[in-house]
Amino acid sequence: EFVGPQVGDELAEQGILAVVYALIGIFLYVMMRFQWRFSAGAVASLVHDVVITMGVLSLLQMEFDLTVVAALLALIGYSLNDTIVVFDRIRENFPRMRKSTPVEVIDASINQTLSRTIMTGLTTLLVLVALYIFGGEIIHAFAFTLIFGIVIGTYSSIWVASAISLELGVSKFDLLQVEKEGSGTPVDSQP
Repeated sequence: EFVGPQVGDELAEQGILAVVYALIGIFLYVMMRFQWRFSAGAVASLVHDVVITMGVLSLLQMEFDLTVVAALLALIGYSLNDTIVVFDRIRENFPRMRKSTPVEVIDASINQTLSRTIMTGLTTLLVLVALYIFGGEIIHAFAFTLIFGIVIGTYSSIWVASAISLELGVSKFDLLQVEKEGSGTPVDSQP
């Protein structure tokens, strides 16, 4: 089957739009769940993952088709999940480590989640390598995109997202619970 250049251009445009819409939705979700600085760090990390993965595909002159779009969207979801695990640990550690600086809290949180993140990435890579080897020609682009993307996504969820959040000025006051006047119950201190 042959797909003309106009249809190919339309497919690329729709794929890029799907990624952009996913990133906007993710920014809003993470902003509601955490705080805007974490949200910006997460989305910057995801953009990092997609741009580098697409750059490698371009360097290798691989075809950009629906399976690649699906792999990029799966990569975004996978990397976001890893990033949220790290952010959850940071949020848990801020109240526990009240006297520590944000750098110390983030460093401790990354160290606590590092083995989980690496083991999850390695087991996923084993499955993707098997899929690439035994999956047939039709699934090669999908599996290759995810293999490379998971490596980049694992790296960025550990080091890029948290570092960007820190550079944007995240502090313990962004995530600490404060007591509501007269109620004795904590409320979220996010603005």
